[in-house]
Amino acid sequence: MMTIMKIADRDLVYRVKGHAKGKNGHALIFIHGSGGDHHVWGGQFDDLGRDFHVVALDLPGHGSSGGAGEDDVMRYCEWVQGMIAALNIQRHLIIGHSLGGAVALAAALTPADTLSGIVVVGGGARMPVNPMVLEGLLKDPAAMMGLAADVAVAKKNRDRLRPFLEEGFQRCAPAVIHGDFLSCDRFDITDAVSQIRIPTLVICGEDDKMMPPQFSRHLSTHIEHSRLSLIPECGHFPMLETPAVFNAMLREFAGELSD
Repeated sequence: MMTIMKIADRDLVYRVKGHAKGKNGHALIFIHGSGGDHHVWGGQFDDLGRDFHVVALDLPGHGSSGGAGEDDVMRYCEWVQGMIAALNIQRHLIIGHSLGGAVALAAALTPADTLSGIVVVGGGARMPVNPMVLEGLLKDPAAMMGLAADVAVAKKNRDRLRPFLEEGFQRCAPAVIHGDFLSCDRFDITDAVSQIRIPTLVICGEDDKMMPPQFSRHLSTHIEHSRLSLIPECGHFPMLETPAVFNAMLREFAGELSD
């Protein structure tokens, strides 16, 4: 079910499924990556929605949400925290992919009392973007996002997922996508990441070329209450490439959190 909320005069959209209490009373809050929207979590809704209260947000300027995007992770984090507060969600996990993973890390540095843990998918304490990519997004965004759709997933998954990713990128304005990638490039919590104290699951595809596994290993090394899960033959989109494996990891992690 798609629902609209109004925050700061913007119509922001989210998709929701499952019972309000859910397993262990936890809601799963999903945040997409650069140029994405709630559709990337389609493989999680039917499965995890049976046990959990599942909510997927469209960030401002993405999907069906109104307004412009941002060029700073902390601004996106403020929107996410505002949406969660507006929904009156209590105990919850934030599951963020790529840019969404940076948002989850930012939220974990000053966690609300209701935030029980985070899941970072294809993210890092730093998320550098090649300057040629940023320039290409300004000069020829269609070509650059076509290239991104190719390299973002493992080779064996390209034919299956390229059309889906390209269609998703086309739903997002080029200026918003550029702002997303710029947000990632500016993000750097290297000196602060060890301050994160809440349970953290770090998931990365072993064939991720956009945020290679060393970024995830760095997170798991520097966050005290964390674990790292690497998925073989998987690229930057584990939730799309290996949904059954991905969902099992989330279900186990969420289920282990105490009441």
